[in-house]
Amino acid sequence: MNLFHDLVDDAGLFPPTALPMDEALSRHRADLERRSPVLTHRFLCPASRLPVLRVHLEETPLPLRLGLILDTEEPPRLDGLEVELVEVPGSRFETSAGRVELPDGRLPLETAGPAVRRFVEVTPAQLPVHLPDGVGLKVRCGGREPEDFPSAHDLGSFIAHCVRSGTPFKATAGLHHAVRHFDPALGTDRHGFVNLVLAVCAAVEGRDPVPVLKLTDVGELVRQARAVPDDAARRARELLVSYGSCNTATPIEDLLALDLIEPEPAPGTGTGTGTGIRPAKENA
Repeated sequence: MNLFHDLVDDAGLFPPTALPMDEALSRHRADLERRSPVLTHRFLCPASRLPVLRVHLEETPLPLRLGLILDTEEPPRLDGLEVELVEVPGSRFETSAGRVELPDGRLPLETAGPAVRRFVEVTPAQLPVHLPDGVGLKVRCGGREPEDFPSAHDLGSFIAHCVRSGTPFKATAGLHHAVRHFDPALGTDRHGFVNLVLAVCAAVEGRDPVPVLKLTDVGELVRQARAVPDDAARRARELLVSYGSCNTATPIEDLLALDLIEPEPAPGTGTGTGTGIRPAKENA
């Protein structure tokens, strides 16, 4: 299994890109045509913007696999939209004695179907929590302010908890590039999405994820990515479901630059317009 297959959800509606609905859908259509295996081709949408989404889909139909973010108090009206997962912001659930309470009325399971996956956002400081059956976690890896970025230690603690408990999780915000780097505008380090994936692999193999999250040596990071055993890669990606990125092109560009994926000829053209997963090297 490749570490970077089905990794990136389309979060183009969210900051800092914050595309208007028509532009977000237009970009998503182009991504669907591009068919990069790095992208999940799942479109993340706040519940509050579903009415606008429906209007655009009536005018220009587009098959959508939705990730729904519950930012409203009332259960959203889905009207046949295909919802694959529901994400509950941290402010929308209650915790009591380390338990997460999710009132059923806030989750549109009856209309979305039993296969919908649910994730609730927590901070590392809230762990451990006891989740309802079938519910995963979501972690925020950044934001608009330096304090929105969890430390490598805190993010590593979150990852270790999910591995120990077997809890699937999603990540959001701040993962703008593949490798950890300093952002002078914010005055803080940004986590890299390749660091995140490899940190989960490290935890699955019984190692401390924190050093991997802190790694800035590009060559070493690539070496580790190519050396992950298949079993560890499979288990890691069962736990790390995906992460939301407001830019769907940059993750692909970064992985190409690191030579972790390779261009793939578009059908019938012989030119590199698609993106394929690079064949395994070493034990990858």
